[in-house]
Amino acid sequence: MKGANTQVVVVARWQVSDDRLGEVLSHVAELRECSLAEQGCLGYEVFHGLGEPTTVLLLEHYLDDAALAAHRQSTHYQALAVGRILPMLAKREVHVLRPREPG
Repeated sequence: MKGANTQVVVVARWQVSDDRLGEVLSHVAELRECSLAEQGCLGYEVFHGLGEPTTVLLLEHYLDDAALAAHRQSTHYQALAVGRILPMLAKREVHVLRPREPG
């Protein structure tokens, strides 16, 4: 496995309207399952805001930049995220990060 400094972490915060939340979460569950089956996906977690039930936070870990690019080009990402989820979001914020070595 490559060093930790090549890993890529995606933090996506989505704001969803109440009437679309169930539909978005259903698609996210399918997207998560498909993403975890990708060779370069190291983790995919979904969170709800405690005081903000319509806030969804995704925490995704990929082996490297190529794995993230492959994820974004995958059929399931294009169909579920781009085709179904993104049009339903009121707001979207995405950060792509790399773990920092201590010191």
